[in-house]
Amino acid sequence: MSLFNQAEDPQRRILVQALSLGLFSAVTPFGQAAAFSLFGDKPEKLPDNQSIFKLSGSASVNGKEANPDTFIRPGDTVKTGDDSELVFAVGGQAMILRSNAELIIEREDNDISSMIIAGLHLLTGKLLSVSRNAPMKIQTLTATIGVRGTGWYIEADPEQTYFCTCYGVTDVVANKDLSKQTVESTHHDQPLYILGNSASGKSIRKAPFINHTDQELTLIETLVGRTPPFIFPKDDYSAPRLDY
Repeated sequence: MSLFNQAEDPQRRILVQALSLGLFSAVTPFGQAAAFSLFGDKPEKLPDNQSIFKLSGSASVNGKEANPDTFIRPGDTVKTGDDSELVFAVGGQAMILRSNAELIIEREDNDISSMIIAGLHLLTGKLLSVSRNAPMKIQTLTATIGVRGTGWYIEADPEQTYFCTCYGVTDVVANKDLSKQTVESTHHDQPLYILGNSASGKSIRKAPFINHTDQELTLIETLVGRTPPFIFPKDDYSAPRLDY
């Protein structure tokens, strides 16, 4: 049974509500206090020796319980528990990993000191990520996606993958029949489902815009010292107008 119809994570709803209220940019003492109490610190570029910006609930790295001081690097396996969310960065790539997820961060070579990510393997769960000038592969049970430096959101379960190219260029391949689609997106232009059990040639289908926001993209771009390549209103971004 697909997990896509389950309710969104409670911690994510808190994050989105705070972002939508503009707490990160609030200039009033109350707004600043609320932002700091929710997230522990004002969002800004993380120092090189810090990986985790915010941990809600529980998470582990290589089987060990994570805490705010845990350093995450290529080669690590990251898992989140029920009603949990992990906001973190590895090198120049920042991510929001939602609850009940398992993510393998693949290392480019055998150099354990390298912070270059060769690829990401999302076994299950939901992940929002941003990177620039960092080509890599993203793998799930049903899809293999080539990323050329972009912002993207993915949901993975055994039956299907949801993938949104928020901005940039990606090459999406269905593992079942190797059908392929290249997406060039400026602003969430072409979300897709990649199915694991469908007729040949029909594994990649159009999808709606779901479960992620421009505010969240702005947050994680900030953690690596960047801004998204678009301007958006204060309210949450609504789904692009597509015909399905």
